[in-house]
Parts: sequence; C-alpha cells; structure tokens
Amino acid sequence: MTSFPTTLFTALVDDAGLFPPTSLHMSEALGRHERDQERGTRMLTHRFLCPASRLDALRREPFTPRRIGLIVDTEKVPPFDDLPVDFVEVRPNDDHSLDHAVRELHTSLPPGVRLFVEVPPRKHFSDVPEGVGLKVRCGGPEAGDFPPAEQLAGFIRFCADNDIPFKATAGLHHAVRHFDPALGVDRHGFLNVLLAVCETVEHRDAVPVLRSADAGHLVRLARSVPEETAKRARHLMVSYGSCSTVTPIEDMLTLGLIEEEA
Repeated sequence: MTSFPTTLFTALVDDAGLFPPTSLHMSEALGRHERDQERGTRMLTHRFLCPASRLDALRREPFTPRRIGLIVDTEKVPPFDDLPVDFVEVRPNDDHSLDHAVRELHTSLPPGVRLFVEVPPRKHFSDVPEGVGLKVRCGGPEAGDFPPAEQLAGFIRFCADNDIPFKATAGLHHAVRHFDPALGVDRHGFLNVLLAVCETVEHRDAVPVLRSADAGHLVRLARSVPEETAKRARHLMVSYGSCSTVTPIEDMLTLGLIEEEA
C-alpha cells in the first residue's frame, strides 16, 4: 500500500447516510457505517451523523458508532451521556443573531463535545462565542438552496479572519463543481470548497476556485498546497457531511488525489 497524501483530505467526510437524498433506514445506515469503520478509510471521519429525534432508534440497534454527530432537530437537546457524541449541531430559530439559547447550550455541553451552529452564508456574525464553530449549507433540494460562490467565499473569509472552525453540509455530492440539469443549478464541489479555504488562508480570492469546473486545474492546485496551508485549512474546515461514503472516495481516486488503501 502506498502512503496517503498530506493532511488535506484526511478525516474529511462525515457519514450523513440517514439524510436525504440517500435517507437510509437506521439499520442500513449503521450497517454501512460499521463496514466503513472496519475498513478504516482515512478520508472518512468515521463520525455518524444522527438527528436527535432518531437517537432512540439508534439505541435499539446492536451496533454503536465510535463517534456520533448529534443534529438537533428537536425542541430540546435530548440526553446523550450514554453515546459517544463529539459534535452537536444546531440551527437557531433566529437567523439574525446567535441567541441566548445557543450560548447556554455551549456552556452546558460536556467536556470534549463541540458545538456547531448553522448560519446563512450571507450573514456574518460578530457574536460567535469562543469555542463555537459554524455550519454552512452548500445546497439542498431546490436551486435557491445553493449559495452563490461570492457568498460562500465571504463566509470562508469571515471564518478565516476570526479563526472560527466550520462544517459544511448539503449539496456537496461530488469533488468538482458541476451542473445539475434536474435543478438547473451548478453544484459546489467539496474539493472546490476545500481549495477555496486554502486560497483564503493564503490571502487570495476564493471565488475563482469555487467557480471552477476544471478538474485538471483543481488537481494541480491540490497537489501544490503546502503542508502548513493544508493544516491551517483543515483547522478551519473541520469536515463536511455526505450521504454517500463511497462517492467522495471514488471521485478522489479518479482524480488521482488519493490512492487505494489495503
């Protein structure tokens, strides 16, 4: 087996198999996750994203993931002391401020559990509590759910300028930006987003990279990223959620940016 290249792609992909469009049954999602854990693919975080409303269904299954990201879709955060939750992700009711409830939740989480708050990419918040990360939605079931490259670049710049880690979610189905004829919109590529973070770290405009559909160009950029830039970029972009844990790896193998693992 040959070595895995750089820290840029290691532990990048969270398992969002329970979420649309894949929407696996709990037993199917956990079965797939267990197989991924056994294989130990390094591009995967091996973190299982689970809605708070489905924690009881997870508890009834014989297999428990070793890492769980709790997506809060309930009025209150349910108890999770019996589960290996390391991330809690919330979406505030008010898109205009990080309200008191978010601050209260942040201070009440157990040690080692990180809070990520979903915010619109067009909004930049000056009141992000220290230690709280942000979450950005890069797509969805409708064309209007895909933020323009300029908005996404602005969000990344805000996070870099304020040293705020972030997670990405939704819409990042493939590595490279591409047109979706069903929605009539360009889908962001996860490689584009990651390289946009690298461009931002190096004080360059991230918009051209976010807009690029030139796979060859993106591969050349990825191969030229210095290790220190990669470390800084991955400090900022913690991970992104993918419904498929196979497609991201297949895309990167095809691009020649990672190699087969034994």
